[in-house]
This record gives sequence, C-alpha cells and structure tokens, in this order.
Amino acid sequence: MSEKAVQAAMHFMEHEKQFHLGFLPTEQSNPQTASMDKEFARSTVGGVRNLQSVDRNVLAMAQRVFASAEFAKLVETGAKVIRNGGKVIFSGCGATGRLSILLECMWRNACVDDPAASPYADQVFSIMTGGDYALVKSVEFFEDYQVFGRRQVQEHNMDADDMLVAITEGGETSSVLGSVFEALDRGCQVFLLFNNPAQLLADNLERSRKAICDPRVCVLDLYCGPMALAGSTRMQATTSEQLIAGGALETILNRLTGADSIDYALEFEKLLDSLESPEAVAGIAAYIDFEAELYRKKGLVTYFADSYLLDIFTDTTERSPTFMLPPFRKNDDAVSPRSWAFVKNPLYSTPETWQLGMRRPLRCLEWETPDYFDMGIPESLSNNPPAIRAAELLKFEVGNENPADRAVTGNDAAVLVTVGNQPCPEKLAAAFDKLNAPFAKRKYLSVGGNDRADFNVPCRIVESPLHLMGHMAVKLVLNTVSTGTMAVMGRITGNWMSWVNVSNKKLMDRGIRLICEIGKTDYKTACIKLHEAIEYMAEHRDTFTEEESVVQYVLRTYFFSREKK
Repeated sequence: MSEKAVQAAMHFMEHEKQFHLGFLPTEQSNPQTASMDKEFARSTVGGVRNLQSVDRNVLAMAQRVFASAEFAKLVETGAKVIRNGGKVIFSGCGATGRLSILLECMWRNACVDDPAASPYADQVFSIMTGGDYALVKSVEFFEDYQVFGRRQVQEHNMDADDMLVAITEGGETSSVLGSVFEALDRGCQVFLLFNNPAQLLADNLERSRKAICDPRVCVLDLYCGPMALAGSTRMQATTSEQLIAGGALETILNRLTGADSIDYALEFEKLLDSLESPEAVAGIAAYIDFEAELYRKKGLVTYFADSYLLDIFTDTTERSPTFMLPPFRKNDDAVSPRSWAFVKNPLYSTPETWQLGMRRPLRCLEWETPDYFDMGIPESLSNNPPAIRAAELLKFEVGNENPADRAVTGNDAAVLVTVGNQPCPEKLAAAFDKLNAPFAKRKYLSVGGNDRADFNVPCRIVESPLHLMGHMAVKLVLNTVSTGTMAVMGRITGNWMSWVNVSNKKLMDRGIRLICEIGKTDYKTACIKLHEAIEYMAEHRDTFTEEESVVQYVLRTYFFSREKK
C-alpha cells in the first residue's frame, strides 16, 4: 500500500468534504433504471424505453415551475433588463456551461431571423467555465474554483443594469456560484437554477447556503429526482434546465416583439409522447445498435450537421468524461487516439462554422500565468495553465476541412443529422454526398421524421422563435443514443457509469461512491484504492493499451478479480 496514496486519500476524506456529494439526489441511483444494463442486454428497444421513463419526471417539474411566481419574475426581469439596454448573461459549467452557450446562440440566431428582434441581438451572453474552449473539451478542475466565475463576470463588465442567470445541475458548482457572488457584489439581478431540493443544499453545503439564502437571489428549484444514469447530470438535470431557461428566454423575446408564446409544458409533454411511439423507439434503438456495432469494429462515427451542430457537440463532448472515451483531437496532434465520435459541418470552414453557429466571435479565456497567480490559484496550475485560447479551439476542425482524417480504419461512418420533419436541405445533402473521404458507411439520421432517412425518429416539434422544441428533441434523442450505446457496449453497470473519468473533485467523489456501490465496500477502502490506482496508472501509463477509467481499473483489479476467485 502506497503511503503517498493513503495520505492523498485521507486528505480527500478529511479536508475535501465539500465535494462529498452522495447525499444529493442528482448523485444517486434512480430505482427506475437500476437494471438498465440488463434491460439493454435483453433488447435495445426495452433499454430505450427504460431510459425514456425517467424523462417523464422532467415533465412534472416543468408543469410546476412554469406556473410559479419565480418563473414569472425571471421573465419579467429579463424583459425589463433588455428593454432598458442591459445584458442577460447565462452562467454554467460543464453541461450547463454548454447549455449557456447554446441559449445565447439560440437568441442570436432568432434575432437574425426576425427583424423585430434584431435590435436586441447583442444583449444576451454566456459564461462558460473555461470559456468557449470548454465547449469541445473539458477543462479539468476549473469548476472547483469560485474565483474563475468571479473573473469571468468581471470580464463581462456586469453592473446593476444587468441580469445573471446561473445554472448548476447540483446547485453546488463552485465556479458557477462564484459568478453569482460577483454579480451580487456588482448590484446585478441574480437568478439561480438547480436540480436538487433547495433546503437539502442549504442544510449541507455552506457555499450553496450562502447563495440560496441570500434574499437578492431568486431561486428556481428544478428538482426532478435522480438521473437515469446515476450522477450523469447531462441528462434529466440539464434537460430540465434547457426547457425552463429556454422557455423563459423565448418568452422574453416574444414579449419584446409582441409575439405569442407556446405552452411549453404541454408541448414538452407532446414531444415526450411522440418520442415514446413505437416508430420513434424503433428508430432510436436501430441507431444505437448501428453505432455500437461500429465501435466494436474499432470504427469511428462522424456526425455532419448545420443548424443543430452545437447541440450535437454538447452530447459528443460529454461522452468523453462520462464514459472515459478519447476526447476530440486537434489537427496538429498525430499521436492521441481519435475520438470515437466527432461533429463537422460539411458546408463551411472551421472559422465560418463557429461564426455562423454562434453569431459572434469566439470568447475564449486568454489568461496567462500572472493572471492565475493574481487569482490565488495553486502553483501546480498557475505554472502550467491549460492551452484554452481561441487559437487552440480553432485546431479542432469542425468545418469541412480534411474529412478523410475521420475515415481511417476501414469501418468508419459518416452520419448526416437533420432536425424537423422537412426534407433535408438540398445544399446540406449535396455537401454531404460530395465528402471526399473513404467512409465505409454513409447514413442519414432524422430527428423529427423523414421517410428517406436510414434512421427515422418521428416526433412532434412545434416551431417557435428559438426553435426550443427542436433543441429539446435533439437533446432527448442524443442523450438516449449515447447512453444506450455505452450500455450495449458494457460501459454501464446497473445504472452507474463505471467508466467515469475522475477529472475533478466532484467526479472523484462520484468514482469512490461507484466503487462502494459495485464493489460492496466502504468509502474509506474505496477512496484509498482509487488513489492507489491513480498513482499506479500514472507511473505505468505506457503499459495500458488504451486509456482506462481508474474506477474500472479498481473494480477489475480489486473486486471483480476477487469475485472470480
């Protein structure tokens, strides 16, 4: 037993208790999907239905929140702020940071499409912990520091005329709460959205209590129970936040332009109904089987899309830390493995894709070593800050450059993705057909319904200025696809993501609890074994043929092998 590993484990247990989050419902196993792995083993269709059952919990929450005084205040304040020339800024980290960027882009695209909305185009912004770079690759440990959230609020020059809408799935993310505290210090209107019971958070976590109990903060508690995949808040938590925040943002826009709003809870219910139809379930299940078989043959999948490219990016980015898959690879990296899934726009170059998708310049963090020292960040990070500038983000070729780099194994697939029940745009289809790359398979996935699609997922998508239900449909389908594919591939145990990447303190706690759950052991033993494995795998990195989750290594080495004996 390594003394260094034991010391690190004891330090985490005794001095990092603020990141021990097993008491939160969003971190716990959902009884509805406790046998998810077995459901998928029996039939992919049955597994899909099991996953979808938890999305119904979002509907009950939405019906409550859309009718609440807090939601009404969010809309009224937002409309007033924008009318008076102020800014509405969404703040998030990880999945909610990507959601914040998506909400901003939805607003900007709507303002381009509607002349009545165009005067308001540059009044909605987003703060993503780690900046835009984190949209495509997680920035490790950034979420653990409140000062990063504070710094990004400062860089937006927020003042009393502005409004912050902070979104944190668990209600405890330090960087997001940092943005809350800085915005309050500057006199801003502040709203806080999260997915755990407010009183539970306030009773157990000081940083959460400080925000929740501040009378200047309007709290929207979106609690809708544990996730379908234990702890994976990219699923129902972020789905609920996208629905509520998106509904609020679209209602604000409609008030400014004099348009009518839809009944968001009702339309979400109709969307769920349609996605649960036999035809839609069959389409999702067929695509899951297709992608899983592709990966079994060591093939890669590349999604090609235009209007909903950011939505697909969100799902594919989050597959890496959730299931310990290779992250996206830059164009100057010939060593790292290629990501199993990637997204490209066949119509435009990478700079054009970002500009047209976001309707603004890239907003990356250009911080240097002195900036990190000024913020009081430990030397281990300050002396070696991550490369997250705009120039680094542009190295991920999300445009039409070099598609052949994604067709290298002989078993790779190009998948065209469209949303809505309209025919595939001719220009997009033509660009996809002309891809100069030796893909073994070219397929068409339609979310919304198209008889010409190889994988057809018919569903009801009502049109509105921000196309909110279209974005909700993509999220629901891709959450099910990516989770279902990993279940079929054996990377889920029960409903736990047993291949999780422990890239920050919250994920480290989640990994320890996962070892406890699956290995049937106590927290202390699991914590020590995890830290021993982290040390061992770092020292023997070259002996592993592929990057393995440290959690899976612990289970395989100390627990599964014991069971076999």
